[in-house]
Amino acid sequence: MAQSPNTHQDYFVVRAKENGVHVIGLTRGSDTRFHHTEKLDKGEVMIAQFTEHTSAIKVRGKAVIYTHHGIIDTSDEKQA
Repeated sequence: MAQSPNTHQDYFVVRAKENGVHVIGLTRGSDTRFHHTEKLDKGEVMIAQFTEHTSAIKVRGKAVIYTHHGIIDTSDEKQA
């Protein structure tokens, strides 16, 4: 499988704000599936990158995600 030259350059950081935050990797291809899960406790940090197998991640729980696109805080809620 030919790799995109940028496949291994996008790092992201997930910092857990509570115990039990799940970081779930999703596969590439015609059938997107869960392929890897990490569980973080409050204060733990995971540094990861997208690969030829991982096309997306899902973060479940309160965490801060740092990417070169910006910072996402999953506990930020907008009032309607």
